[in-house]
Amino acid sequence: MSIQTLISQATTPSSPFDTDSFNQVVMSTYARFPIALERGAGCRVWDTQGREYLDFVAGIATCALGHAHPALIEAVTQQVQKLHHVSNLYYIPEQGELAKWIVQHSCANRVFFCNSGAEANEAAIKLARKYAHTVQQIEKPIILTAHDSFHGRTLATITATGQPKYQKNFEPLMPCFHYVPYNDIEAVEVAISELDEGDYRVGAILIEPLQGEGGVRPGDIAYFQKLRQICDETGVLLIFDEVQVGMGRTGKLWGYECLGVEPDIFTSAKALGGGIPIGAMMSKSFCDVFQPGEHASTFGGNPFVCGVALTVCQTLEQENILQNVEERGEQLRVGLQAIAAKYPNHISEVRGWGLINGMVLNAQIALTAADVVKAGIDEGLLLVPAGPKVIRFVPPLIVTEKEVEEALQAVDRAMASVTKE
Repeated sequence: MSIQTLISQATTPSSPFDTDSFNQVVMSTYARFPIALERGAGCRVWDTQGREYLDFVAGIATCALGHAHPALIEAVTQQVQKLHHVSNLYYIPEQGELAKWIVQHSCANRVFFCNSGAEANEAAIKLARKYAHTVQQIEKPIILTAHDSFHGRTLATITATGQPKYQKNFEPLMPCFHYVPYNDIEAVEVAISELDEGDYRVGAILIEPLQGEGGVRPGDIAYFQKLRQICDETGVLLIFDEVQVGMGRTGKLWGYECLGVEPDIFTSAKALGGGIPIGAMMSKSFCDVFQPGEHASTFGGNPFVCGVALTVCQTLEQENILQNVEERGEQLRVGLQAIAAKYPNHISEVRGWGLINGMVLNAQIALTAADVVKAGIDEGLLLVPAGPKVIRFVPPLIVTEKEVEEALQAVDRAMASVTKE
């Protein structure tokens, strides 16, 4: 079944959605926008009233193949009819095939599967701590992370996250994390030197190749190459959080390829399953120090998620999607820069890689990213903030030239609405 056929079948509205009943039973952990989505096809979704939206959120950089992709439908159907879950106490062929694909297409030698990006980062933190104790001989290993980073919502990963707003009221936080400014190599050098005291020493650096939630801030190539050199010289592990930028989002399969360096450990989730919950932590052989019983995940790497994720990986190759990401990403940035030039008092910068881009609002004005996102909804375009002043553009990787142009026109109308120009 083609995307066009799916779109033609996705336009029938249902009854109005009762938000009051929803809020009575679901915890208020999200500040939700006032729409209820129920159907999708390609890069489009429909709400319960039958209204159509162009989706430039993609489940926050997750639905790499868009909605209801035929390959994904077939993979889900076939795998759930075959075998959907067994314990990791047994060998799972689909898990082995997915791990093999990842190893063949990355710098990794080993893979651990879990359910989310936060869990993948937890696994990386645990692996780094064990490596520090058993190999680096560090009694109290410190992990450096960056200000404005985001690594997840578990207790360890919000501690790793260098944004106090995510940590408020969840103290005491996990010990032995230290924060440095992003893209500032001198700060890293000072931290490694000053934190080496007694039983304490820096054992690892956990960092995003491009900061997503921190405002779509790309990593500086010279900074990351120097970071790799420092880690090589000191024995500090270099860990990349590729939960948002991995799996083709940047125009490369992995974000580290944009920087010309390889991490020792890196994590993935979001687009890996194309919307099916899966996370992965990858490492090189030398730091693969886990032994049986030291880490696990009940659902991690089960036949269902691995079978579907392998289809996502293969489809990225077979449909030449990375080239599309590069071409559509360039089209999007050029278009957003033209809009920025039209509203110089309101937009200060456009930045990003591939199909993860941010339009930065002027810090001196009252206009917020949420204001623009709400205006975008009115124009039939779904966007997502990346902090209070950055609008994030993360459409499905299959987005077309026509759809990018349609989105740009909607952004222009939304900016005219919020600026009254």
